Order: sequence, then structure tokens, then C-alpha cells
Amino acid sequence: MSTHSPQSTSTPEVSPVVGPSGEGHRLFSRPVLSWALWDWGSAAFNAVITTFVFTVYLTTAEGFKGEPGDASPETMLGIAMTIAGLAIALFAPVNGQRADRQGKRGMWLMVNTLLVVAISASLFFVTPSRPGLWLGLFLLGVGNIVFEFASVNYNAILNDISTPKNIGRISGFGWGMGYLGGIVLLLIVYFGLISPEVGWFGVTSENGLDVRVTMLLCAAWTLVFSIPVFITSRQQRPVHAAGAVTKQSYLESYRQLFRLIARLWRTSRHTVFFLGASAIFRDGLAGVFTFGGVIAAKVFGFSSADVIIFAVAANVVAGLATISFGALDDRLGPKRVIIFSLISMIIAGLCVFFFHTGGTTMFWIFGLILCIFVGPAQSASRTFLARIIPRGKEGEVFGLYATTGRAVSFLAPAAFTAAVVVGEMIEGSGHGTPYGIFGIIVVLAAGLLLLLPVKEAESRYHLDEDHEE
Repeated sequence: MSTHSPQSTSTPEVSPVVGPSGEGHRLFSRPVLSWALWDWGSAAFNAVITTFVFTVYLTTAEGFKGEPGDASPETMLGIAMTIAGLAIALFAPVNGQRADRQGKRGMWLMVNTLLVVAISASLFFVTPSRPGLWLGLFLLGVGNIVFEFASVNYNAILNDISTPKNIGRISGFGWGMGYLGGIVLLLIVYFGLISPEVGWFGVTSENGLDVRVTMLLCAAWTLVFSIPVFITSRQQRPVHAAGAVTKQSYLESYRQLFRLIARLWRTSRHTVFFLGASAIFRDGLAGVFTFGGVIAAKVFGFSSADVIIFAVAANVVAGLATISFGALDDRLGPKRVIIFSLISMIIAGLCVFFFHTGGTTMFWIFGLILCIFVGPAQSASRTFLARIIPRGKEGEVFGLYATTGRAVSFLAPAAFTAAVVVGEMIEGSGHGTPYGIFGIIVVLAAGLLLLLPVKEAESRYHLDEDHEE
């Protein structure tokens, strides 16, 4: 473990990854548990709203389809999410920077989380109609924006509750809690409201009531499990030497952001390389879950019920693996964990393709192997960045992390689609889906190749703050 002595007032020291009091926390201490519970609670928005329930409702319920000639709900959903992604890319780094500067990271985590709760509850009013579609898209888009803003501040708190010896375990614990929390809520929702003809409280599917009531449950779930981190999250000191917080315009915030990027390029080019490499392989990791259900159903003959069961198993495996791999992150370093995970996923992906005629058993085996390594790679990517961020810059740099991820979020879908098209040219129309896995493998491999030359030691940097008084 390397240490860094205090620098002059013009150059802040590289973050030693400790809390504001100068001491980190044990894995199961109250601050760490409170922090991880936010991930457990936020899975309501990630897993239920944006992945498995609300977006499916928005694109399949008959009332949302409108008149002949109207744009399809799927097309409009894609446009709405693209606009939200652009907003996140533009504003996430600046919002993170301003929270750092004011020493109000915990406050902004609370504000943005409460906005997510309010938006989740408001989805109850989205009824199956064309006006309901517009309302649903607007709320979903804004929800994604504020959720990402909350995530930037949440990730930035990691340095306040960990030490270099346990940051991997703490990050993996939080990420794993997110997977497991999503599955628990999905099971509650599925068996309590969605699957039965008459669910809890007499809820039925008429007028989309089962899904709409689920949104109220999601809001309550997020709120309840976020309260602990609201209480225990500590305020880091403002980055000014004198401790005073000065007001500044968004224009000045953007100027400082561009100066930060320029300094990173001059003094810590490997950090820039890591941001680029991680953006690419993280999109490939997202593609595994995005297109896993499609491959399971169309290639391996899974029924809708089989897909849900596999999704539950996949997320449980991913969650437990992420928690377990945290210790390897601390022992071996995050880069080794990422490389091992990506190589393992590439091999498992190739097996999915070459054994795709072997029936459902082959997908259960190699599909679950794929899922084992998604979470560890995601968590280790977060800890790699957290280890090299200078104190007081966590929110800003994690904002850049969010921006770079959004900037290339088209890669996995485009690569999957292109591979399917090539597959249909080879195998014939309707038979190209198995080749889609190659698209995901290409994205993972590209991220891996870009990561290999990145050196963690050379990513650690000191920033010249002469222009930030």
C-alpha cells in the first residue's frame, strides 16, 4: 500500500481512499451497510422500472400503440432514452464537480434519490393510452437523468467509507447488493402482482393496474432502503483550502471541467485511456443482460417463464460473484480482476455460440458462467477509478465516468445487430440470432485490448489547482 504525503496548497494530494475522519470502515460497519443498502433499494429503478417491467409495459400494452401510422412505442422509447443519455453526458460531470466543490455530496445524493422516488410513484398515473405513453416517456427519461446524477454522488462516497485494503470488497458488496435487491423485488412483484389473475389487494391487469401499483411499490422500496445512507453519509470538506464555498455559474463549472480534462491529458494520460477502455467494455457488459433474454428465447428455445427463471438465477449468480470477487480486487488489484473477468466472458460467449445446438442445458451452463463475471468487472472498474481520484474530485471524475459510458452506449446494440445481419447472410433469413453473441464478444474484446496497456501507477495524478480559487 502506497501513501502520499500532503502537498502544497496549490496541489491536492491523491485521494488516500479514507473517510473524512481519516479512518476507513470495516466491511460490515454501519456506514458501509447503509451505503450498500442504497444499491439494494435503487435496484427498483434499474431492474423493475427500466429493464423488466415498466418499459415492457410501455412497449407492449395495446393502448400505447395509437393509430396506424403513429410512431411505435419502441421507437419513441429509444428516442426518449437517447435524449436522456445526452443530458446525462452533458451535465453529470458538472453536477458532480459542484457537489464536490460545495461539500454537499450527501445532500445531492438525497435530493436526486428523492426525485427518483417521486418519479417512480408518478408512473402510477401512466395508463395505457397515447397521452399515457407521452407521460410515461417523459417520466422515464427524467428519472434516468436524476438516477444517474444520484449514482455519480453515490459512487463518489466510496472513497469516504473505504481504505486501500478493503475498497474492492466494499465496492463488490455494494454492487452485489444491487443485483440481489433487484431479484428479491422482482420475485415479490412477479408473484404478488404481475403473475396472478388477482394479485394483492385485489389488483388485476385491467388498465395496467398491476404494473402501475408495482411502480408505487418501487417508490417505497427505493425510499426505505435509501434512508440509512441519508443519515450516515458524511459531508466531505469543500476543496478550497480555506474551507469556504464560493458560488459559481454553470459556465464557469464547464470551464473548470474542460481544464480538468486538459490536465488529465497532460499529466495522467493513462486515466483518460482507462475512461475510454472502461466505457467500451462496460457497454459490452450491459449488452450481456440486454440481449441475453433474446438469445435464450430465440436460439435455445426458452419460454417466457424460462427466461424469467434464468434472469433470477443469473442475477443471483452475478450478485454473489461480485461480493466474492471483492477480496480478489483488494489482493490482486482491480485491473487483474477486470482482465480475468473479460477473458472468461469471451471464452464463455464463444461456448454459447459453438454449443447453441445443444439445447437449454448448454445455455444454462455457459450463460450463467457469463453472468458470473459481469458484476466483478463492473465493480472492479469502479474501484480502479476510485483508487486514483484525488481527494475532492470524486464527483467530477465519476461524472466523466458516466459521460464516457453514455457516449458509447450504442456500441453493444449496434455490434449485436450487425452480427445478426452477417449471420443471416451466412445461415439464411431468421437464423442469424446465434451470431449476435459475436457482436457482444467484439465489444468486450475491444475494451480488453484498450485496457491492457493502461498502467494504474501512471494513472495516479496531481492536479494543478492554480485556476480554481
